[in-house]
Amino acid sequence: MATIKVMSAGAVEGPLTELAPAFTSASGHAVDLHFNTVGALREKFAVGEKTDVIVLSAQAIEALDNEGRFAAGSRVDLGRASCGVAVRDGMMMPNISTVEAFTRMLHNAGSIAANDPAHGGSSGIYLADLLKRMGLYDEVKPKLVLCKTGRECAVALLRGQAEIGITFTSEFIAVPGTRVVGIFPEEIAYVNGYAGAIPKDAAMEPARAFLSFLASPSSRQCFKSFGLD
Repeated sequence: MATIKVMSAGAVEGPLTELAPAFTSASGHAVDLHFNTVGALREKFAVGEKTDVIVLSAQAIEALDNEGRFAAGSRVDLGRASCGVAVRDGMMMPNISTVEAFTRMLHNAGSIAANDPAHGGSSGIYLADLLKRMGLYDEVKPKLVLCKTGRECAVALLRGQAEIGITFTSEFIAVPGTRVVGIFPEEIAYVNGYAGAIPKDAAMEPARAFLSFLASPSSRQCFKSFGLD
């Protein structure tokens, strides 16, 4: 049986890590998972790194599909991740139910773990833009503990390197010891869809089987358990 390589954005790391062994048991095909930010993976793929399945934001997948990079009809939409706030287990949970409360949380926090926009993380890029639009960037910037991935944001909470974490809630749920406070208030909410596709030079049959497995009803429930609609 084949071993398929999967390059995936970190927002869906939780469900993919949980589902890959089940797919292997059912199909006999092993899955070699590689996680990073959308920006970093898109760059690797653009310069020729090979993979059998790539999972990115729906927008990035659409752009690459328009370039003719994928097998026809191979795209599968997997779920939508919401940006939110988390703390370490046992820590006081701030109120973020309104934009005003969210702003107070930013004022009061001594340190905030977030994705580094320079590394191509979708949540980090959005947060930097949001802070600028809210007129808070100069105040909050010195408090930011910039991380390469959402998982690193969660780990920063566990290590006490940051009081507050901000990235997709699915990335916190995947790391035991963190506690999701909630998603951003509706007025400033950020929801990002994720999709998988198969490059034209991939191991086509096992790659299609893997994406079909991810789209099955039982797998959909797994995605939902990680906060992915």
